[in-house]
Amino acid sequence: MQALASSLLLLALGAQEGKPVSHEGWPPEPWPTGMVWIPGGRFEMGGVGPEAQPEEFPVHPVRVDGFWMDETELTVERCRKLVAATSYVTTAEKKPDWEEMKKQLPPGTPKPDESLLVAASMVFAPTSGPVPFDNWQRWWSWVPGADWKHPLGPGKEAAQDDQPVVHVSWDDAIAYCRWAGKRLPTEAEWEFACRGGETGKRFTWGEDPPSETNIVANLWQGKFPYENKAADGFVLAAPVKSFAPNRYGLYDMIGNVWEWCSDWYRPDTYATEAKEAGEGGLTVNPQGPETSFDPGEPHAPKRINRGGSFLCNAQYCASYRPSARMRTSPDTGQNHLGFRCVMTRGAWDRQRNAKK
Repeated sequence: MQALASSLLLLALGAQEGKPVSHEGWPPEPWPTGMVWIPGGRFEMGGVGPEAQPEEFPVHPVRVDGFWMDETELTVERCRKLVAATSYVTTAEKKPDWEEMKKQLPPGTPKPDESLLVAASMVFAPTSGPVPFDNWQRWWSWVPGADWKHPLGPGKEAAQDDQPVVHVSWDDAIAYCRWAGKRLPTEAEWEFACRGGETGKRFTWGEDPPSETNIVANLWQGKFPYENKAADGFVLAAPVKSFAPNRYGLYDMIGNVWEWCSDWYRPDTYATEAKEAGEGGLTVNPQGPETSFDPGEPHAPKRINRGGSFLCNAQYCASYRPSARMRTSPDTGQNHLGFRCVMTRGAWDRQRNAKK
């Protein structure tokens, strides 16, 4: 049913390839398969609009060098190639190590029952009706057997090759990047690429918020977390390239699934960068803080996620914005979290020359 609805929606919207991407300013061919050139430059990094959160400020000038970026989120098909070549086992497919887990918890936290310490991952489960938003555990479940091959768990629909791979931890993303000769984007690179050369806009598509009639990405339409009208044609993750790309030729930078970045999370990252740059100063190629701190969970280190997901909506997170920041512990997988890779021009040149 979802596949049929998706097909009808795409026919109604027309081809989702968007306008042809200009190759002006790109390095000489050959180019890395499935990647687009992000020219780099200066932009104002940080919050725009009423949805912006305190951690997105101060808005400060940043410059990033040019780089190659995957045009889509990593797909299930490409993850299969990693596993076939290396026999890699993802975090979600391994039994959790309690000795490692308790390092991220307040001292004295009791050990969970052994029945919970099994290979599993976090899966969104809609509620039966309205609930308070003060506890995300009301709509998330720890599902044994949920992994990149089975996003909803054993016995449920298998992941399709053209869907973004999910239930991948930050550690899994790093493993793929190393195998592919790539890396994760920094938070600054990700935001620059997402904006598509149009700095200062509230959304990637302009100033009008998404809605049931303004369908611009795979997001949540309806009342969260119990009524998903799926006006965009999708209840969960959509196949990559289901929506038009931005000006750089990048698909699904907003919505579909969150994307891992390389940076540690801190709510004061921008304030620190602005202070170090000085008044009117420019932050160049920021790599993020050296350590993590999340005031809500001070014992758990977190890495940055960007882009929002199919769960984003105005009632709860409104993270369908270029500047929106999220954080997750590096060993965590969820069915709305994936990644895409980047590489420098030099890294591509070395990789290409090595094949000659």
